[in-house]
Amino acid sequence: MIDRLRTIMARLRDPQTGCAWDRAQSFATIAPYTIEEAYEVADACQRDDMAALKDELGDLQLQVVFHSRMAEEAGHFALDDVIASICDKMERRHPHIFGDGHPGPGWEALKAAEREAHPDGSAMAGVALALPALMRAEKLQKRAARTGFDWPDASGPRDKVIEEIAEVDEDPSIEEIGDLLFAVVNWARHLGIDAEIALRAGNAKFERRFRAMEGFAGDAFAGLSLDEKEVLWARAKVEEG
Repeated sequence: MIDRLRTIMARLRDPQTGCAWDRAQSFATIAPYTIEEAYEVADACQRDDMAALKDELGDLQLQVVFHSRMAEEAGHFALDDVIASICDKMERRHPHIFGDGHPGPGWEALKAAEREAHPDGSAMAGVALALPALMRAEKLQKRAARTGFDWPDASGPRDKVIEEIAEVDEDPSIEEIGDLLFAVVNWARHLGIDAEIALRAGNAKFERRFRAMEGFAGDAFAGLSLDEKEVLWARAKVEEG
């Protein structure tokens, strides 16, 4: 079936008979759609909606084929090269399965060796800039931790959060707020909590309770005072349990 999808994309990108929209796209214009589709896959997983997951995985697969087709047109690589590359990587990182049966280096050790071979040479190399900020912060911190640059326990990051709050009080700037958020991610990491997942849960909780408030008040909601809305917020929390 992948060949069918590849053929469809080739026709859509045909310079003479293809779709005008598809022909006009570039790596830069398609990248946001790729990110969006990945999030929609994650959303379907979180909702345990298998029908949606099937559709969203198809949409995400289309993004891989789209990028690969554009790369092939430019003479960089083709879809077969993409698939071969990930097959090689998976076999390389699982020598105990695809090798001689001996354990060999662990996954992280193999990834570290690949990073050392990266032209950048930094422990920070390869952490994608397009990642969500909270997720990227955690990945940067984990990379630093592997070099020994890390707090020994959660008390250090907690103290750092308090320190950063004081600095925001003195200078409520983007930079200081960024330092505070980075410190909170670090604290969450030491507590064994994924900051991205935690904030998603917080967003969902806020939206759920806010919608409940709107339901309580109906059309009169916007005209209520802050104190009246606080009462509804408390009610939403109680009814949610």
